[in-house]
Amino acid sequence: MTRVAHIMAGAEAGGAELFYERLTVALGSTMEVLPVIRRNAKRAGHLRAGGLAPVELGFGGRLDLLTRPRIGHALRSFQPRVAVAWMNRAARMTPKGDWVLAGRLGGFYDLSNYARCDHLIGNTLGIVAWIREQGWAPERVHHLPNFAAEFAGFAPARPASIPADAKLVLALGRLHRNKAFDVLVRAMRHIPHAHVLIAGEGPERAALAALARAEGVTDRLHMPGWADDTGSLLAACDVLVCPSRHEPLGNVVIEGFSAGRPVVAAASQGPVELIGNGQDGVLVPLEDAAALGEALAHVLEDRGLAARLAEAGRARYQAEFAAGPVLDRWRQFLTTVEKS
Repeated sequence: MTRVAHIMAGAEAGGAELFYERLTVALGSTMEVLPVIRRNAKRAGHLRAGGLAPVELGFGGRLDLLTRPRIGHALRSFQPRVAVAWMNRAARMTPKGDWVLAGRLGGFYDLSNYARCDHLIGNTLGIVAWIREQGWAPERVHHLPNFAAEFAGFAPARPASIPADAKLVLALGRLHRNKAFDVLVRAMRHIPHAHVLIAGEGPERAALAALARAEGVTDRLHMPGWADDTGSLLAACDVLVCPSRHEPLGNVVIEGFSAGRPVVAAASQGPVELIGNGQDGVLVPLEDAAALGEALAHVLEDRGLAARLAEAGRARYQAEFAAGPVLDRWRQFLTTVEKS
């Protein structure tokens, strides 16, 4: 049986971190998998519940002299065929050894962090093309997309503060400038009868609240923090929006596809790759609150359009982004990749 280690420092929450948990647990059904993670009781609990035994380490900054040798010890004890280092810090700290070392990128990262890697993995075709443009040999760069959780069939549930008969626009993600939730707040003037729920947490909370007051939409904007009931929120919403000004992939787009919800997104890198405009979603120009609001209004008002987008997105999910097809690609890579 193939033995694989997955190393990630990771934040408390985020799309890459959630996918890491889903992927390692899913691969554990057919492979021996060792997760090596930054100390995080919640994440470790999820991994243990999935049948894995994570190693928890510090993953500190440049002065952390302990994590690298401890990763090496864990890998030598486990003896993986492949070690996958997720993002910059894990790639810097994971030593070379008898294993194939692959770096997994979810964005356009500084490639100097991956100098020890034998192979690189990008989760979008755009990232893969960019890595090859930086001089990496094509045979050492691989496209392995994310899969989203299965969100079909959830019972809808919305916060009591949102009227049952109100149209609901849902956004998911960290409250960070890259996510452009400020553009979404400004777009709310174009959907005066809809409520907007942003499920996430982050440093932009105060700024978004102040903007909502200035725009006069505080009573229709809801920011409850990170949601544990994503499936129910997706089932309850009328449209999922991804307004990001910078989004290398756009996991939320795939999650919208999975739930069979119509998706409206700003034309950042990931959504442009994922969405066929007018076919399985709607794309609008970056930083354009008016265009975003008008697109949301159109989808909210045209039930036929919303249904067509939702059906096409769901078909895309089943063909390309469900667990089955994506896990097949990961397993093929992990069992056939060779040390350079």
